[in-house]
Amino acid sequence: MKARTSLAFFPILLFSVLSFTAVTQAATFDILNQCDFPVWAAAVPGGGRRLGPNEPWTINVPAGTAGARIWGRTNCNFDGNGRGSCQTGDCNGVLECTGFGQPPNTLAEYALNQFNNLDFFDISLVDGFNIPMDFSPTGGCRGIRCTADINGQCPNELRAPGGCNNPCTVFKTDEYCCNSGNCGPTNFSRFFKERCPDAYSYPKDDPTSTFTCSGGTNYRVVFCPR
Repeated sequence: MKARTSLAFFPILLFSVLSFTAVTQAATFDILNQCDFPVWAAAVPGGGRRLGPNEPWTINVPAGTAGARIWGRTNCNFDGNGRGSCQTGDCNGVLECTGFGQPPNTLAEYALNQFNNLDFFDISLVDGFNIPMDFSPTGGCRGIRCTADINGQCPNELRAPGGCNNPCTVFKTDEYCCNSGNCGPTNFSRFFKERCPDAYSYPKDDPTSTFTCSGGTNYRVVFCPR
């Protein structure tokens, strides 16, 4: 009986092990610069590196990672020790980012293997806009992109060197920053939403801006997609 009991539970145990392995598999993010100028890609987790036109960079992110983001920095200058600065997206003056970037910067945000083993991902303009972006699963789920000429059409109040600020960065009021959690769309957030309908335009813009895919999916982030 003991032998039979052990054998009976073996398929269940094997299924559990295989399921755990699938759930905990790292995700691969292929990052590609299709801009006609250098972009200093940044990722938390992941670090950062300079990408010339059509140059790729791949990072592997552990399953369960949450609060993560990828963005592009522009007009950077770093010394041999990786110290310097960027006009947009600067992360404390270092090439290898460990903290988030300074606005304005277009963000690819994600959380892996969350509720029901789903990945949650979005493009956010809550920190403004600097580079057009595509953020897409490599198969099976819908991708998102923000490629409008936001820098060229940016309202005068939000203009910044190399990008377009979100109003929270400029005005720092609860109306735009949603610090109390009680806020809605504004004329400024509508400017972003009209041009990039799938992107976050203000902090409470969840219903139309958060996308999901099965855990274990790999992703692609493209700067200046064609």
